[in-house]
Amino acid sequence: MPQVGIIMGSDSDLAIMKEACDILDQFSVTYDVTVCSAHRLPHETAAYASTAESRGVDVIIAGAGGAAHLPGVIAAYTILPVIGVPIKTSTLSGVDSLYSIVQMPKGIPVATVAINGSANAALLALEMIALKDGEIKNKLIDYRRKMSNEVLQKNQRLQETGVKEYLQQKEGTK
Repeated sequence: MPQVGIIMGSDSDLAIMKEACDILDQFSVTYDVTVCSAHRLPHETAAYASTAESRGVDVIIAGAGGAAHLPGVIAAYTILPVIGVPIKTSTLSGVDSLYSIVQMPKGIPVATVAINGSANAALLALEMIALKDGEIKNKLIDYRRKMSNEVLQKNQRLQETGVKEYLQQKEGTK
């Protein structure tokens, strides 16, 4: 049974939403991935959301571009936490998507991350799951500790090599 439901309005969003899958894979958290358009498949979208909890889903991550109403529609059919991922669009660079998701009317909340921020959506979903899962909580603590150590190591290398050599080394690793 999937702990996280990942849904997007179009398969063109999959490359962005894959980052959420990658994070969940790192933490060995199960998920499903679905393409289901809120305005082209309204009945299927409602069914997805209203049955998510009975399928074992704890959190839903919903990615959407353009009008970006998918996260709000999903939230209307479930009391599970919904995290909206605004997808960058060619017309307004995702600002339209961001505003659509973040400006949900009072009463049906949707958490919102940065434009194309599905990795952070997955991390937020993991934090929610960690409230009742000690193993995930410990993995998140280790994940953050590892990030901190990487920054400390980079700073140490910068202090040892200086700005010019650090940047040259960094350019050489690309």
